[in-house]
Amino acid sequence: MAQNWTPDSWRSKPILQVPEYPDQKALADVEARIATYPPLVFAGEARKLRSRLADVANGKSFLLQGGDCAESFAEHGADNIRDFFRVFLQMAVVLTFGAQQPVVKIGRIAGQFAKPRSSNIERKGEIELPSYRGDIVNGIDFDEAARLPDPQRQDMAYRQSAATLNLLRAFAQGGYANLENVHQWMLGFVKDSPQAERYDKLANRISETIDFMRAVGINADNHQNLRETEFYTSHEALLLGYEEALTRTDSTSGDWYGTSGHMIWIGDRTRQPDHAHVEYCRGIKNPIGLKCGPSMDPNGLLELIDLLNPENDPGRLTLIARFGHDKVADHLPKLIRAVEREGRKVVWSCDPMHGNTITLNHYKTRPFERVLSEVESFFQIHRAEGTHPGGIHIEMTGKDVTECTGGARAVSAEDLSDRYHTHCDPRLNADQSLELAFLVAELMKGGRDEDTRLAAIG
Repeated sequence: MAQNWTPDSWRSKPILQVPEYPDQKALADVEARIATYPPLVFAGEARKLRSRLADVANGKSFLLQGGDCAESFAEHGADNIRDFFRVFLQMAVVLTFGAQQPVVKIGRIAGQFAKPRSSNIERKGEIELPSYRGDIVNGIDFDEAARLPDPQRQDMAYRQSAATLNLLRAFAQGGYANLENVHQWMLGFVKDSPQAERYDKLANRISETIDFMRAVGINADNHQNLRETEFYTSHEALLLGYEEALTRTDSTSGDWYGTSGHMIWIGDRTRQPDHAHVEYCRGIKNPIGLKCGPSMDPNGLLELIDLLNPENDPGRLTLIARFGHDKVADHLPKLIRAVEREGRKVVWSCDPMHGNTITLNHYKTRPFERVLSEVESFFQIHRAEGTHPGGIHIEMTGKDVTECTGGARAVSAEDLSDRYHTHCDPRLNADQSLELAFLVAELMKGGRDEDTRLAAIG
């Protein structure tokens, strides 16, 4: 149990990135009501995820974390959830084979509603309105009524999260995640890809492995692991009143857990050690993520690690590196060395999205080649430092959107306007997400092959 901590102790600390609600009583009423609702996730699930992430920290597994930049109320539908989950599963199978390790699957879903903003105000011409802070706070339409922070939206976010979790659990445990289904979807992607020749070899090896298992009697009917999967949820813990309302005591251990999602993270804009977001996160027992951008220095990182993971539990803290393809080599090595020098047990994950945002034709976008470049650098640096490149953290969708340029199907700057649907930041589409998974699998296989070669020499 964290010392001098209660679920509301964050309220006595400075805080950034919070909306200005005009009706404080209405806000308090909503938070009190949500505090009576059932938990969205359970302490036992969060503990299991900590155990899985401990394997990642110890180099025995790989983390795949991804999903929407910001979930929206308008796009909440079974088809959207299904399409996201289908692509996510395909990525996981490719990465599992590439790494020859289990893949821990965490979605940015069922709670990713609040967004930090670089400015409190958005301007269009002569008009100034409060910035859009995610559907849990206000609406995306550029008018005064929509942009007014509305606490009732927290209720809506809770109910959407509950419905989404219900469907995800059914998909994960009800047969939709059957390995043979996932593999057939993946073969369809490979066949239709302009890079089919490049991906054929890996896809064929997976096919041969599945055929062999089937031949010796290992199939989804008699092996649960082939027809079900573990899937966890995560989001940025930004709106702390909502998080506090869903903070509950575990009846078996007496520990506090945030039950809004299995894993929550602290963003690069709210990681001040003496501020509210770090204060809240240090007291709950969930796995915690910490975004590390270019302004993070080694001493600051070690201070935050000591606050968030004082017991040095290897499954507790995931460091999500987000520097930009041209900055990662300047920043990541010194952070890794500081953490290694002090013997801290963490998961290292690469967020190649947030440092690679540019504007083209008045649209925010992320060039796929820059995303890939940061991932490649992340792997190279960890290899040079002798540490485990633990995972990737991406913003993606299962839909055929045109938000990030590049990829095998080459989305151009002129294409951005075709299907630009995101509420906030640009996401990889289904094809780009799978392409990234194949490329990461190649990187991981290359690392394994090099280790084998060096072992043979030495």
